[in-house]
Amino acid sequence: LQAARTLTLIQDAHIVSLYDLGMRDGRPFLIMEYLEGQSLSAVVVAMVAGVGAGVAVHAWRYFPPGHERDFFWPLWLTLACGLGAVAVVGDVFNLYVAFEVTSIAAVGLVALGHGAVARVAAERYVLVALGGSLVYLLAVALLYAEYGVLDMAELAARVRPSPTTGLALALAMAGLSAKAALLPLHGWLPPAHASAPAPASALLSALVVKAAIYAQLRLGFTVFAGARTPALDAALGALGVGAIVWGSLLALRQRRLKGVVAYSTVGQLGYPFLAFPMAGTAGASAALAGAVYFLLAHACAKAALFLAAGNVQRALGHDRVEELRGAGAALPMTFLAFALASLSLMGLPPSGGFVAKWLLLRGALEAEAWALAVVIVGGGLLAAGYLLRVLALAMAVPSGPPPTVARVPRTLEAVALALALAAVALGLVSSAPLALLEVGAPEPLGTLGRRRP
Repeated sequence: LQAARTLTLIQDAHIVSLYDLGMRDGRPFLIMEYLEGQSLSAVVVAMVAGVGAGVAVHAWRYFPPGHERDFFWPLWLTLACGLGAVAVVGDVFNLYVAFEVTSIAAVGLVALGHGAVARVAAERYVLVALGGSLVYLLAVALLYAEYGVLDMAELAARVRPSPTTGLALALAMAGLSAKAALLPLHGWLPPAHASAPAPASALLSALVVKAAIYAQLRLGFTVFAGARTPALDAALGALGVGAIVWGSLLALRQRRLKGVVAYSTVGQLGYPFLAFPMAGTAGASAALAGAVYFLLAHACAKAALFLAAGNVQRALGHDRVEELRGAGAALPMTFLAFALASLSLMGLPPSGGFVAKWLLLRGALEAEAWALAVVIVGGGLLAAGYLLRVLALAMAVPSGPPPTVARVPRTLEAVALALALAAVALGLVSSAPLALLEVGAPEPLGTLGRRRP
């Protein structure tokens, strides 16, 4: 509802100028202060609704009648409520509450997997999720003790550099980094995502970890905009670089398809953090826009990859990469979806991933951050290595008899293909969402580097 209200304000901007003065709590304020961050919230809500609807259609045909289906739907609806709340809440404590709702549902989705591996992964996820929440809650307590308010807009106006604020900022970023699986706090993610059922893995990778990164970007560039230090920005950027390199190298070594996709998540999630070291430079606008757009493009592509991997496992009875020869001919629609989603993860045109990485690369070049530019390009090459390896094996002609393939409902293949096409389409229609992100954006989020009048 908050996102819809924001969109209505944007559409009616010809009636009330977005820069007009209004009154709040007896003091004048720019209406832009109200909209600050809300266009981003609208995009995140649309991402949750669009990707979540596709995954729900897939799950409807994926789960047979039984306890898995009975538990999946309430968990998914609870998760959707939590993710929507993360996107639209206006104070830092309710953000903690929204993440708790999200984490409870996400852990339940991991536990839907079979066997001891899924159970251990769910238990590990519980510990990480609770630990991250407690660390973040301590940051909220410090902010309230220092400034006496929890509203994000009020905090953004009051926050000043101080030891307490610096500690709160560090704790908030650390707690949310655990939920985002940022290196070196990524250990829980690959087993959790690889052992969960395909629809659950898609939701976890496409939406849950993105919510934590969205919160870090929103808090970092609004609430803590006046308190961030170059050292912290550099540290977050370094962790992002490490995640891109280390996650990609581990993905190259995986022998299971879901393992490849899970470790690729660890690597790909490093890209949004490259915006932090470019803050305050000439490339800040493009970098931050690229980081935000990356969340949207990656959500569609990664959901498609996990659903495609689930289709392969259902058809072949396994997902061992070395035994995929001939699977491409048996499952052409599934591997077409895998290939299109891979375009976005590699950052090739005309996909949404290309637009996001091009903006990040442009920001790095404008900021003269040559090392980050090399990492952005090199990360795409590493992604090509582990994704093309899968596609090459799937398209290869088997030396023996073709693999035995069970029937996969067309609905399952069609949903994966639709999400992959959405990831590509985001590159063709990027002007509309990028223009929306500029409305009410906190400095320096201007997708084309424009400044407010």
